[in-house]
Amino acid sequence: MKKIIERLNYLIEALPIRVKQFSEPEFSTQLLNRWSKKETLGHLCDSATNNLYRFITIQSEKQPYIVVPYNQNNWVSIQDYQSIPTSEIVGFWTTLNKHIVRVISKIPEEKFLYLCDIGDNKSMTLAELIEDYLRHMDHHLIQIVDTSNL
Repeated sequence: MKKIIERLNYLIEALPIRVKQFSEPEFSTQLLNRWSKKETLGHLCDSATNNLYRFITIQSEKQPYIVVPYNQNNWVSIQDYQSIPTSEIVGFWTTLNKHIVRVISKIPEEKFLYLCDIGDNKSMTLAELIEDYLRHMDHHLIQIVDTSNL
């Protein structure tokens, strides 16, 4: 978990700097059948919101915890990230991830083995869910900025 926390802390520091390389119009450009960079970062805020709830709730609910999916496109659309200044979305993302670091830093070792039902007769541990959160984030950060240097 130490490496995940280190990576999250690094991204919290690095991403705001990297995003500043884009103008507001560049960051807002809609791509054919894809989200803009701004909407993709908004989606990562939604992911952080949902996963923060999961990381907290899994520790106190009956096992296996049932992970409830959310409609990602609707969340991005309803929150209209496209019309929010990029700096506000970056601030929101940063705050959410700082809090996630605090929460996962305090998880007792034995709770990392708690089971989560992710649907389709599949399950994963809380530790694997946290790893998947970071993997998902890295996937989308590649779409937003060149992360070869992140």
